[in-house]
Amino acid sequence: MPPTKRAAPRRALMYGPAFVAAIAYVDPGNFATNFAAGSQFGYLLLWVIIAGNLMAVLVQILSAKLGLATKRDLPQMCRRQFPRPVVLGLWAQAELVAIATDLAEVIGGAIALNLLFGLPLPIGGLITGAAAFVLLGLESRGYRRFELAVSGLLMVIILGFVFTTVLAGVNLSGIAGGTVPSFSGSESVLLATGILGATVMPHVIYLHSSLTSAHARDLDQTELSLRRAPLIGSLRRDVLIGLGLAGLANATMLIIAAQLFHPTGQSAETINDVHAGLGEMLGQGAALAFAVALLASGFASSSVGTYAGQVIMSGFLNRSLPLALRRGITLAPAMAILFAGVDPTDALVWSQVVLSFGIPFALVPLILLTRNRKVMGPLTNSHLTTVAASVIAALVIGLNFYLISQILCN
Repeated sequence: MPPTKRAAPRRALMYGPAFVAAIAYVDPGNFATNFAAGSQFGYLLLWVIIAGNLMAVLVQILSAKLGLATKRDLPQMCRRQFPRPVVLGLWAQAELVAIATDLAEVIGGAIALNLLFGLPLPIGGLITGAAAFVLLGLESRGYRRFELAVSGLLMVIILGFVFTTVLAGVNLSGIAGGTVPSFSGSESVLLATGILGATVMPHVIYLHSSLTSAHARDLDQTELSLRRAPLIGSLRRDVLIGLGLAGLANATMLIIAAQLFHPTGQSAETINDVHAGLGEMLGQGAALAFAVALLASGFASSSVGTYAGQVIMSGFLNRSLPLALRRGITLAPAMAILFAGVDPTDALVWSQVVLSFGIPFALVPLILLTRNRKVMGPLTNSHLTTVAASVIAALVIGLNFYLISQILCN
């Protein structure tokens, strides 16, 4: 018997949102920070990628659970649960996070188009913005189309870096040493903060809850109650697979840089340096794979960032803007930087640092809401989960304060 209209959404209910979230974890900012970390410090900061990915798994599970339990997203629940001044403050910083996010993604796409076709960076930025607009158009025809398109671009990124890693080879003892937590001066702390900002992404903490709530609305409350265990199981598998693939991509970036650039001292300070170095050491196939992966990342993550911006404004303020206007607002700062001639790789790295400062403002409300039984019902966090999430928030905040002190002292 063919599946009923209701059966299909139930089988696939929780598969897809985490793959959209995962694209933000391999956005162009990751390319800059991961290659910079690997080229300067070898395998030293590999543990930051691993730790950040484990943190991200827990955070995204909490975000998805909130969407499943409430059929609302995190900004909407903040508006319902917190005082108006708090909500306005959360909205303001979330908009800055959205701008920093789009900065990295548009610049990354522009660099990729320059590497592939020689297009000027401002022209590449406009094309990246337009491509994101087209991808978002799929969402208006159903969230599944958008999720599938973004998932396909995620696989392009992963395949590109797996291919390059096979060509570059790996140092198993170096990888083992890189799993031991350590730093080497304030510059390594800055890069670690950038990696963390590019790994635990505040805008997809908001977005993941929205995507999951859209899936949850396919079922009525009775079905949600009867199928709670399989739904939670599929939700967790979605996050583990999606973010596991993103973590693999991030790790391969650092490993490639540590394997090729660090021992030779060859520059990998910019994306262009990385592209040229890969071509020289591994051949044009590796350089092409890198540029295509960067382009896929820029296109997909820019659409995800704009989608998150819509969720942020609609949820916190109960207002929305036309998609074209929203795209223009977030695109403008990136275009200004491209036209001003600011070094694009520096802009990418610093955008990730800005993102890391936005994590607590998304994570703390998420913890407060998911530990609240009146909000979550049977899906309320266990005490252990709340403690683990609180430790993550404390670590992020502490690392950011340490970074500020290092910058001020220097």
